[in-house]
Amino acid sequence: MPKINAIDPRILDQAADWLMRLSATEVTDADREACLRWQQQHPDHVRAWVRAELLVNKLGALPPSLAIPALDRPDNPNRRAILNKLAILLAIAPVGWGSWRIVESQGWTADYHTASGEKREFQLADGSQLTLNTATSVDVQFDNQQRFVWLRSGEILVQTAVDTASVHRPFIVGTKQGTLEALGTRFRVYQQKNTTQLGVLEGAVKVIPTEADLSQQIIVNAGEQISFNRHTVELPTPLDQAVTTWTQGMLLADKMPLGEFVSELGRYRSGMVRCDPAIANLPVSGSYPISDTDLALRMLVSTYPIKLTSHMHGYWINLLPV
Repeated sequence: MPKINAIDPRILDQAADWLMRLSATEVTDADREACLRWQQQHPDHVRAWVRAELLVNKLGALPPSLAIPALDRPDNPNRRAILNKLAILLAIAPVGWGSWRIVESQGWTADYHTASGEKREFQLADGSQLTLNTATSVDVQFDNQQRFVWLRSGEILVQTAVDTASVHRPFIVGTKQGTLEALGTRFRVYQQKNTTQLGVLEGAVKVIPTEADLSQQIIVNAGEQISFNRHTVELPTPLDQAVTTWTQGMLLADKMPLGEFVSELGRYRSGMVRCDPAIANLPVSGSYPISDTDLALRMLVSTYPIKLTSHMHGYWINLLPV
């Protein structure tokens, strides 16, 4: 098992400072974005923040003595002592190699990545367009034989360009479940835990599961979508146009179970959104902004028999029956 170096105490101290700032002040979007920028500066910053999130998850919330507004003042004499206590808690948190796997899964070492709630567009070397949805990470490798995009996690929209190389190079997207070869096309790929979802908007895509025989290969045409795992491919169904509305900043729901809706909305939000099992099957319909998840939650609560409880100034959200 690889050995992971201890996190510099100064970084743990910074993570403790961010944890206090996000729990003890009237948190703004600028505060959360600043914290994300700090995380992006170095993988060890992400490791430290993973520990902070696990610590809060274990405690449920920071103890009141560590989260009173007065401690947010830099000149408070108790602030330094409390930051030291938090840093010590982070240092002894039993996360080890498991936390590093979490960090790697977040994609901070990938060629391209987005944070929660972020969407980014890139033009690749061949002119192809790559759009990354929230919490997505990809690696890109072009050589003389192929144009290859490895989707580590998350969701992408691909618009392929005509390859100008003298030798034809196929455009391939790889996931944990298999490979997808573009046949002059525009398509969406969503990497989930055990499956990959594909939706083809233009052209066609050939799907090859990792551990399937040749009979399991399939060509998916424009207007179709499928889901596949390492062994099998489901039959194509008509494309749900709602799967690409994230590119316009919206989440569309049509009688979607609330638990599923919360899981989907949570992809676009820092922190946690949890749904009481008693209302998890409540059908939800409507159009909700993913660029403003606070507004989306307010719309939800105003429309359905749901109440919302908030902790750490919105970082932890629970949806409960009225």
